[in-house]
Amino acid sequence: MTSERKYNGVDGENEALLFDYFDDDDDFDTFEDGDCGCEEGVLGFSDPFSSEVKPRILLMGLRRSGKSSIQKVVFHKMSPNETLFLESTNKICREDVSNSSFVSFQIWDFPGQIDFFDPTFDYEMIFRGTGALIFVIDSQDDYVEALSRLHLTVTRAYKVNPDINFEVFIHKVDGLSDDHKIEKQRDIHKRANDDLADAGLERIHLSFYLTSIYDHSIFEAFSKVVQKLIPQLPTLENLLNIFISNSGIEKAFLFDVVSKIYIATDSSPVDMQTYELCCDMIDVVIDISCIYGLTGDEVGTPYDKESMAIIHLNNTTVMYLKEVTKFLALVCFLREESFERKGLIDYNFHCFKKAIEEVFDVRLKVQRSRKLLSQRRWSRQTVPNGTQVHPH
Repeated sequence: MTSERKYNGVDGENEALLFDYFDDDDDFDTFEDGDCGCEEGVLGFSDPFSSEVKPRILLMGLRRSGKSSIQKVVFHKMSPNETLFLESTNKICREDVSNSSFVSFQIWDFPGQIDFFDPTFDYEMIFRGTGALIFVIDSQDDYVEALSRLHLTVTRAYKVNPDINFEVFIHKVDGLSDDHKIEKQRDIHKRANDDLADAGLERIHLSFYLTSIYDHSIFEAFSKVVQKLIPQLPTLENLLNIFISNSGIEKAFLFDVVSKIYIATDSSPVDMQTYELCCDMIDVVIDISCIYGLTGDEVGTPYDKESMAIIHLNNTTVMYLKEVTKFLALVCFLREESFERKGLIDYNFHCFKKAIEEVFDVRLKVQRSRKLLSQRRWSRQTVPNGTQVHPH
């Protein structure tokens, strides 16, 4: 569907490439399906020939810090106000984020009362193969205990897997002034890094983000977390840089349209207002497409290969959205005089889209190779009567 309209005065409101991530040591046999205690969560793999082990993102923090609310708002489109009625998580809850989105990974939501010293808690199995650990701190609460738990969690995880990306969400900042936000971030940053320095672990790097589910900050923070797990990110950024430099475009984002996480952007800085405009544009396109893009009896997604939108802002800036894949969209910012060369932009976009498809093809070939290797390993460990042989 194609839409074009004038858009005066926008106010903000609020994959990824499939990941090339694999760990032969992953062991999920200790879990049973349904152990997570939530609808979407399933623990364990039923397919021994699975061609991919999805990267894990762990959501950790104290009780009522907002972990489950973050997951529901970002990946389930739940209204922030509805999260007030969510029950506290009391079991480890795992969810595959891939069924309705191009973002493909696992979210593990941990209850705040997890005890690392409990012998039944196999933290080595959980941290092994994890791509990112997000620790959520409630900025409106006393965070002394949270910092203590953060230090314990990070040190335990680092010993098991030094390659984990440690991300700290300073959450619920919507009720704080700008000065208070900066002060909180500076204080938490200093205390957390001082604790690591005292333990002789200065080499551990923590990334800090100010987040709230009531604005776009949580989406932007999650975008940056996900980008670190994409091995093809430098290639995507390079393709975007080539595209904008040859098309007269000022800024470009590659978005996952379902989650509104941007999986790549060009090398120029990202400002919050630009990101908010992109999210609003995606909402406009999807909403209009749902109304006018499908006939009465037609089923499926209204976002398809014909999806395209042009929005003229009241400051001579044009926003241009084009479909890249059925889950990805390219959103560009450019001046009206540059948009007069739309034919050139569309040709360059065609070349960009073709290059993206080639990146996907390479990854799919790697996946097929892994599947074959997995099948061969499985067959070598299985005798003719179907019983599995465990090598000594």
